[in-house]
Amino acid sequence: MNETEHLAILGRNLRAARKHRFPRDDLQAFAMRIGVGRATLQRMEKGDLSVSLGRYYRAAEVLGLTEPFMTLLRPQESLFDD
Repeated sequence: MNETEHLAILGRNLRAARKHRFPRDDLQAFAMRIGVGRATLQRMEKGDLSVSLGRYYRAAEVLGLTEPFMTLLRPQESLFDD
């Protein structure tokens, strides 16, 4: 899987989480919750690489998903780590 495919999955996950957590929000309403424009949220839900990671983090905050977000780049511990 390449970077574009991974980001597309991230975008689909964002959309699913938005619809689950705020089922009555349309794109504009949720965009306002996270402090972006409707067009930016549309790009985020497509997994657009031009949207800053900070925007995705803000969406995770509003969705109550900061804990999973913080595991994105955490290396896995091994039995041999001190």
